Amino acid sequence: MCHHTEKFGVTAKLQEVASLLASGYVFTEAEEILHNLLGIELSAKQVQRISEHYGQKLEESEASYQDMSTDVPLIAAATSASPVYITMDGSMVYTREDAWKEMKMGRIYSGTSRVEIQKNRTEIMDSLYVCTLGNNKDFLKKLEPYVEPYQCKIFIADGAKWIWNWVDDFYSDSVQILDFYHAVEKLGAYALIAYKDVEKRRQWLDFQKQRLKADEIEKVLDDLKKIAAKTLPTTQIGKSLKDIIHYYENNIERMKYGTFIKKGFLIGSGAIESAHRNVIQQRLKLSGQRWSIKGAQRIVNLRAYWKSKRWNDLTYQIKMAA
Repeated sequence: MCHHTEKFGVTAKLQEVASLLASGYVFTEAEEILHNLLGIELSAKQVQRISEHYGQKLEESEASYQDMSTDVPLIAAATSASPVYITMDGSMVYTREDAWKEMKMGRIYSGTSRVEIQKNRTEIMDSLYVCTLGNNKDFLKKLEPYVEPYQCKIFIADGAKWIWNWVDDFYSDSVQILDFYHAVEKLGAYALIAYKDVEKRRQWLDFQKQRLKADEIEKVLDDLKKIAAKTLPTTQIGKSLKDIIHYYENNIERMKYGTFIKKGFLIGSGAIESAHRNVIQQRLKLSGQRWSIKGAQRIVNLRAYWKSKRWNDLTYQIKMAA
């Protein structure tokens, strides 16, 4: 009998099952599932102890990627020369120590793993997920080993300066794309104030979208500046215009959407938005959840590895404990 089997009082396989259940259900539900479906008596507390133990083991194993003593796994069907998308964003998780705290996530996937499952609907079949309930530096340190292997890197993100500063510093030769939907969202906020007529607002927004997709960001900016010149900067409209102009000028080279589309690149970060819901929120934001920072990180590690199709790394950890 292995050391951790003695420690937890259950078999290695049941430790794996408990960890998997804990990655998708609250601990009391995992207890009920084991009892009702398998006739196994394992308390919610035991499920928590086992799953958090191995979630921490996965966190510790990340250090071997960061010091380059272990090669990171590549995305399925991708090679080092494959065009690979790197998207990142954050969502809030409630913790006992710091109340709402941002969980940062990176999603890495190959363009070749995106397949059409219905008309006008595609799905990314293989991704690697990296999650950190910590600061920017800790997150980037964890993400960087997963980014390094690929020659053709395509970053898609919103206008967060810390992201683009990191990309400029370390991957200046990469493709950088400002998420199209964030760019349009800025226009939408302005249009909501400026155009009370719904149809006129829609027509104006549709026209601006067409211009952005035609590599006419300079024309969009020129028009916005002309309107701003006739608007008091202290008004709601004036402040909205100032915000858009500043945002666009800081990201103008990342807004060549027509060029990106012609090259077959994605221009939106919908993949990371859905990943937040699928990987983080579906577990960490279940009703009544109040996490410790360490507990949230450990459970999201399990979930990220499962969703990344890396569950064999967890089973390896269990075998290593034997």
